[in-house]
Amino acid sequence: MRQRAGCLPQLLWVLIFGVALLYAVTAVTDPWAFHIGGRSTPLLTWWGSGSLRTKSGIEYPLFVYFHPSSHFSQLRLDGVRPTGGVQGTGCLCTSRDTTQPLELSGTIYGGWRSTEGSLMEFGLVESQIFVGQGRGSIYLVGRWQGPQLVLDDRGNSGTPFRSGLRIEHASVGLNPSSFWMTCKSACAGATNYPPHR
Repeated sequence: MRQRAGCLPQLLWVLIFGVALLYAVTAVTDPWAFHIGGRSTPLLTWWGSGSLRTKSGIEYPLFVYFHPSSHFSQLRLDGVRPTGGVQGTGCLCTSRDTTQPLELSGTIYGGWRSTEGSLMEFGLVESQIFVGQGRGSIYLVGRWQGPQLVLDDRGNSGTPFRSGLRIEHASVGLNPSSFWMTCKSACAGATNYPPHR
């Protein structure tokens, strides 16, 4: 019993060292992650929500979450060089009972100490159930305008989802939102659902 109690302080020190190392590496490689959307983000994450508007004027509630990633595009966008990557998840709410979980990955351009005025692009891709299965997608590009991330697809329509849903000419303004655990919980609180057809 004493031996187990002696291990707990060692595990605590390992955990503290690991967190300190993570923060040190992020401060060198992705300092913008400490200041996303015009505010301090000590947990190195950003949660946002907004209404994804399509070509036909239909709006779907959209929730996203992302954090820094070591994987990102090496190509310039609009003449701006990449400064880091992001990855996370998203939820597209198509009705009160139907949610579309998405995988998020992308690149930030021109942001170094903060995201203010920087360019961002990311893809939201349908989760894969079977290898080789087709996956729906939405690609968005935009800029940070203070706390809001304003994006559109620049005419690059994504691929259809397995449900048959296709998002064309999409645009969205994402504002900071509160933490959500699952797509179901995120979509449960949304009020701006498209009308039934």
